[in-house]
Amino acid sequence: MTLGMGPALLFCPADRPERFTGALQKADAVILDLEDAVLPDAKAQARRNIIAAELDTDRVIVRVNAPGTAEFERDIDALRQTPFRTVMVAKSEDPAAFDAFGAEVELIALCETARGVHRAGEIAAHERTVGLMWGAEDLVASLGGMSSRFPDGRYRDVARTARGQVLLAAGAYGRTAIDAVHLDIDDVDGLAAEAADAVASGFGATACIHPSQVSVIRDAYRPDQGTITWAEAVLTAAEEERGVFRFEGRMIDEPVLRHARAVLSRR
Repeated sequence: MTLGMGPALLFCPADRPERFTGALQKADAVILDLEDAVLPDAKAQARRNIIAAELDTDRVIVRVNAPGTAEFERDIDALRQTPFRTVMVAKSEDPAAFDAFGAEVELIALCETARGVHRAGEIAAHERTVGLMWGAEDLVASLGGMSSRFPDGRYRDVARTARGQVLLAAGAYGRTAIDAVHLDIDDVDGLAAEAADAVASGFGATACIHPSQVSVIRDAYRPDQGTITWAEAVLTAAEEERGVFRFEGRMIDEPVLRHARAVLSRR
């Protein structure tokens, strides 16, 4: 199973219901956040806001609090009173916790702790899992670190390792991999570079925290006309060839043809 949404997933605090519709209009999907974006004394109202929300269920994800917390149980009770059935589980570490959800619920596991990244394969294998996302800041905090990035904005090696592990786990089980948010809203070039790397590496979507980031992500995931033309031409050539063949000076085999098909799927 994979997540059938577009590439730009926008977080929206669940205690700000006046933003729900606008966020959904701007992004491919909205993540209504009951976890870190909501202060403890506002969580009860945030749950009531989600129960009252009238939004396109196919493009809404609800992020619940971490399993093992009292807030997690309250979040599940609230979800049962809504039509929303795509849920992001914060700080996923043990796939057994997913059994708390009904069979109709599809889960995006947020692997953002050392234990969660370590068990990403087990988490991806769970029957309710449709996607995996990773998170840099909580991961580094779980290790006792202080920063996921170097001063120039590049991820530290531990963050890049976690990113790769989550991507590989998602791919191994046919789940959608979601890249982490870029916290520096003004760093448009940095976001563009990370989103371009994400789609080139195999991520299916990138999460974001501000509406201005949506278009940057969409542009990165959308192939340019030159790439589309190449993909169409090489697939046409493959219809007349058998096995490995030469095209525009390059050896073409099945993995390259799969790359071409992936390009056309993102038009």
